[in-house]
Amino acid sequence: MDFKTIKKKAQTDWINLTTADNFWVRVGYGTSGYAAGAKEIFEYFTEKTKAMDNVKVDLVGSLGLSFAEPLVDITKEDGVRVFYNNVDIDIATKIFNDHIKNNDIAKEFVFGQICNDSEKAIIGFAELDKIEPLVHTKRIATKNCGNISPTNIMQYIANGGYEALYKALNQSSPEKTLEEVKSSGLRGRGGAAFPTGVKWSFLAGSDSKTKYILCNCEEGDPGAFNDKGILENDPHMLIEGLILSGYATGASNGHVFIREGHEIPIESARKAIKDAYEIGFLGENIMDTGFNFDVEVSLTGDSYVAGEETALMEAIEGKRAMPRFKPPFPAAFGLWGKPSNINNVKTLAYIPSIINNGSSEFKKLGSGNSTGTAIICLSGHIKRPGMYEIEMGMTISELLKNVGGGSSSINDIKLLQTGGPLGGILGASDFNIKIDFDEMAKAGAILGSGGIIVGDTSTDVVDLVRNLIAFNQFESCGKCFPCRLGNTHMLDILERICMSIPNDKDLDVMARIGNSMKTGSLCGHGQLGYNPISSALKYFKDEFDEAVKVSSQPSPRVSGKMILPTRTRP
Repeated sequence: MDFKTIKKKAQTDWINLTTADNFWVRVGYGTSGYAAGAKEIFEYFTEKTKAMDNVKVDLVGSLGLSFAEPLVDITKEDGVRVFYNNVDIDIATKIFNDHIKNNDIAKEFVFGQICNDSEKAIIGFAELDKIEPLVHTKRIATKNCGNISPTNIMQYIANGGYEALYKALNQSSPEKTLEEVKSSGLRGRGGAAFPTGVKWSFLAGSDSKTKYILCNCEEGDPGAFNDKGILENDPHMLIEGLILSGYATGASNGHVFIREGHEIPIESARKAIKDAYEIGFLGENIMDTGFNFDVEVSLTGDSYVAGEETALMEAIEGKRAMPRFKPPFPAAFGLWGKPSNINNVKTLAYIPSIINNGSSEFKKLGSGNSTGTAIICLSGHIKRPGMYEIEMGMTISELLKNVGGGSSSINDIKLLQTGGPLGGILGASDFNIKIDFDEMAKAGAILGSGGIIVGDTSTDVVDLVRNLIAFNQFESCGKCFPCRLGNTHMLDILERICMSIPNDKDLDVMARIGNSMKTGSLCGHGQLGYNPISSALKYFKDEFDEAVKVSSQPSPRVSGKMILPTRTRP
């Protein structure tokens, strides 16, 4: 079947799902939904409705509202979609008896609704997009999350999926597709924020017959779960973006690189790739245009450094994940010695929208040189933890108040830990800055992959930094000694400080170690290793000064014997 025929069938099936004389029960899933009990809720509705021909039950992606999960929504023939939050078995029983059996909404558990016809809307309940925090979001890469089944390619197609690929292959050219990405101003969402179109052009300039596009979903940052979120909620958005990147650069193969153990994203990615092959969107002669592109999933062990682009390639080749010396750079000598390009999951997930709607639409959103949106993961001492796509340019304070709902405790928010363990500590005095790659970098707290961990006034800054350095020390691959020894020495110092046996030269010594790591390390793991300390000192130097005062009394932060993290690999 050609694409137009497939699209027409997908849209017909979608209309039947959402408007026919039946109930469509959608249970939000993904890792956070699973942790909250969504699987049990799905099994309950599946079992209770298995003999009912007018009910279909689906596992769909997560809306990103971790605080509200498990989320269940029911759509019936009038088109009204009713959402129930924090559903347990007792609430599910009430929903089944009232809403499904008796067609009477369980109003006491309603979270919100979606209704395109105001006359059919349920009086007294707000539209979902008018509820905080969703009123402050702008969904592009996550537009299908919580709406479609991630394992159903036809539902993705019915909602505009693979239209961008069809448009690029039939109405454009690789050169024009690449130029559109350049013009959008899209910058890499993996941490470095390098212009994506410029990066692609390095690979496009190679005339090698074998070229690789690598998608990085290693995502080992504590507090970041948006890459996994896209894969487990809407994997075809990534796969379509990956194919488009291959077309624009003349690449022949793609690899989706995922950390071993992330089972839901791994299964979703593999199913999406399998279905794309079966329907003709991967393999040879895609959409009858003569374009060939193959994709597979590659796994790595528990190695944080495997997220570095050259270490990633080493892992795919079956070697230990350790960074390579550069030059040569991946665009010249990458995976298996062939020209390669590495992109983050979020970066590639924006591509279908940019190609479908035009770069000018993407550029309308954002702030300065940070165009588009940011997918932020909020966790820690925050009332509404979750994964939110917001427009670049929103201030930190607006994010914390309007999206996150403020502190989850009686204490005020004191700090943010941003950009992963190699990122920075941001104090409350700079919460007025914008979520913008450049503004955050100037403040010493990189946006990174989008993880933001919130700490209230009960948070001990010195102990927090010790934990971050302990993570970095454990995850160092050990290839270059500035990183291997530098992290170990800094952790030794911080442990002594936390046990109230410091030296008044400790802060100076850590600064010298950090400078050596920055100038002598092979990759960002060592180069940025001092960043948690330097950024924390910017905002909380008085707490460090107090901590390094020698005291004969046990520190209140250790409360007796310390239980320290493992400091060497087994």
